[in-house]
Amino acid sequence: MSEIRVLVVDDEPLVRSGLRAIVDSEPDLSIVGEADDGAAAVSAVRRLRPDVVLMDVRMPRVDGIAATRLLAELDGGGPAVLVVTTFENDDYVYDALRAGARGFLLKRSTADDFVRAIRTVHRSDSLLFPGAVRNLVGSHGTVGTAGLGYARLTEREEEVLRLVARGMSNAEIAGELFLGVETVKTHVRNVLAKLGVRDRVQAVIAAYESGFIPLS
Repeated sequence: MSEIRVLVVDDEPLVRSGLRAIVDSEPDLSIVGEADDGAAAVSAVRRLRPDVVLMDVRMPRVDGIAATRLLAELDGGGPAVLVVTTFENDDYVYDALRAGARGFLLKRSTADDFVRAIRTVHRSDSLLFPGAVRNLVGSHGTVGTAGLGYARLTEREEEVLRLVARGMSNAEIAGELFLGVETVKTHVRNVLAKLGVRDRVQAVIAAYESGFIPLS
């Protein structure tokens, strides 16, 4: 099993040390560095090449939203960003997801939650906490009724997008639709390309915001 390299970004030394302890306790995870603001995070990512960044959103100078956006623009799309926040319905979290973060986690979450979340966003084949993403869109997004007609999704691609929004992995979608996993991967790639988004999180946000998938 290859090791997942993690960078911790938070302006509070105590938070960084707590996250380091959680990550270092797992045999398949390792901390490769720390940063205390968004600018330092971008520099550290270029230097250390982590797989996952645990990103605080509220920081002085360059905040986590701006840093996430900059990381998403790196060659290859940058590492997976997992936002770590105090408040679940924080506007900052919603903006960070739209900027390219693959999920978020509350600072009061358990160590097991952090470990599972890191592994999930690293795999990038399923949505982390799909219900929480839906609630965020409902609280902060502008939900329309136009659907995703502009994307010209096929009927199968629409089915796949709905299952992605439920948090299902590629293997689970394959079982649900009686398809091969590679076929599902192709459908997911096509959905992302047609919607003009970089990952599953942004595809699901677009689906909710457009009204293609109802929030209730």
